[in-house]
Amino acid sequence: MSTSQSTTVDAAGANGSIKRGGGGMIMRGRLPEMWVGLGLIVAPFILPAIGMSPDLLTRILIFGLFGLGFDLLFGYTGLLSFGQAAFYGTGGFVTAYLMTDGIVPNMLLALLIGTVAAAAMGLVIGYLTLRRTGIYFAMSTLAFGEMFFFMENSVFKEYTGGENGIAGVPSPEIALGFINIQIGSGWPMYWFVAFVFFVGYLIARRIVRSPFGTVLKAIQGNPKRATALGHSIQSYKLMVFVVAAAYGGLAGGLLGLFQSYMPPDAFALATSAEIVIQTVMGGAGTLLGPLLGATIWLYLYEGLQQVGGLGPYWKLILGVVFVVLVTVFRHGVAGAVIQIWNRTRKLPAGIDSDASNKVASTLDIVPPLATTREGAPVLEARGISKHYGGLKANSDIDFTLRDGELHGVIGPNGAGKSTFFAMLAGELPTTSGKVFFRGQDITGIGVTSVCQLGMSKSYQINQLFEQLTVRQNMMIPVLARLRGRYRSDLLSRLHSEHLDTQVNAAIALVDLTSHADVLVSDMSYGEKRRLEIGLALATGANVLLFDEPLAGLGPEERVLVVSLLKSIRKGRSMVIVEHDMDAMFELAERITVLYEGRKLAEGTPDEIRYDASVQAAYLGGMDDESA
Repeated sequence: MSTSQSTTVDAAGANGSIKRGGGGMIMRGRLPEMWVGLGLIVAPFILPAIGMSPDLLTRILIFGLFGLGFDLLFGYTGLLSFGQAAFYGTGGFVTAYLMTDGIVPNMLLALLIGTVAAAAMGLVIGYLTLRRTGIYFAMSTLAFGEMFFFMENSVFKEYTGGENGIAGVPSPEIALGFINIQIGSGWPMYWFVAFVFFVGYLIARRIVRSPFGTVLKAIQGNPKRATALGHSIQSYKLMVFVVAAAYGGLAGGLLGLFQSYMPPDAFALATSAEIVIQTVMGGAGTLLGPLLGATIWLYLYEGLQQVGGLGPYWKLILGVVFVVLVTVFRHGVAGAVIQIWNRTRKLPAGIDSDASNKVASTLDIVPPLATTREGAPVLEARGISKHYGGLKANSDIDFTLRDGELHGVIGPNGAGKSTFFAMLAGELPTTSGKVFFRGQDITGIGVTSVCQLGMSKSYQINQLFEQLTVRQNMMIPVLARLRGRYRSDLLSRLHSEHLDTQVNAAIALVDLTSHADVLVSDMSYGEKRRLEIGLALATGANVLLFDEPLAGLGPEERVLVVSLLKSIRKGRSMVIVEHDMDAMFELAERITVLYEGRKLAEGTPDEIRYDASVQAAYLGGMDDESA
């Protein structure tokens, strides 16, 4: 199952808050929570009419809570895990064991311990599995899930009951010291689980609307670019993995309390598969999708078995329903509802009016980390080489960028420019030689650390967050500048005056203000090229590396980008790789020529223009023809 099937839209119909001002601003931001709360209240009065019992509704809410964590992991971060049952079972069995053996008679405390135990397992498993990506990550989580299922039936059989599970889980009771509230079966249990689900939903929604959640969406959209813009994506992945595990553990604990029995199949692969199916069916990246998917799945699961004459065919029908729903509704049922809601309000997905009303100011530039004497190098490569076995992409290249200089790098195809550029930016480790940034050795520290020091790169092939708006794209680098490599601000507010003004300043700098709330996927190629440059600018870097910024542009867009490159010179040092010789001779103060992985020549544009070796190697022997 590909992560491309998911979409990142929250239940408000937007990734950011929809706000206008005053009381209306608050009401619009709280509208989804109000609808969810209202739905939980009215469900017991409406849904029994179509055959939904209180026990079925409670079970749906438990899976919905389980799905909230999985949706944060899969729908918002793009991490498909087939091992979530490991955490569901861990939380459930720890809670059930503590209560049935009388070790922790307090239900709330037992639930908390079970949740923490599941989160701890998430920390360990996440640390081990998140080193891989894609299908390798998914298969690793599947392997751990199966390991937990085996241990539940063997190693820990004494505690889990093995194939029998844990029976006799005490009836839930809320003991607050001054009052004890018994929670009976049926509707009392529904109201208790509904309250827990609602709190879980509020927390999950706050997470996706926080700076932390914004970075998660960037990781889903383009992890490579999120890394290059200064975010430690491994730290974010690990934290959201732990959060998803905690949600699973809490849901598992509630399952045991609800049934007065903790079943062994909580650890089964089928449980992990069901949460994936329900989330995709309901709508990944919507928060309410897992709940809606659980409603459809469990209602049909129970209902079809009671239809006489179907026999074993109820499974076939259930499978057909799943296929039809995911085929008709590309982003799940909830995603389709949100898209319809957006169209009726005539708002593009992702619009954030709260931020758009901020007045743009000058884009801040990261101050140099150390005082550099005038004319001293800000970026220096000393004998750097990159070899791939017997292939020598670069060999023994020396390079110097001075403070405030615009330095060009040219060379024919295959000259090693991209590899050289990647080593300067920290994307590739050198085979030999070192790279220094303002006198500090940055060889091998990685592109994230390099960006945090104040050097950023744009790419020859656009590396953008296609399913986010221009404004949301610009938030990613600004957040890295304001928050550093990583910050666990899961519940903090996204917008601040400084963040919004810096985002708007970056948008204005690349002349995309009129497109601020347009999805990047809907933009023209030339506009995307300007946004590509804008992302590097928005990091606040004082040293910028531009890899063929004019590639693929028409004459008008080329003029705009050349003008942009000239306008951003103040306070910045720049290196540009470009095939457009006219633009390079117009922009650069010094030019380095690479040929067959080595430095062929270096000098002013005029020196390079009339250098015989450059003409022979790069310009096709112009000197010989003129003779």
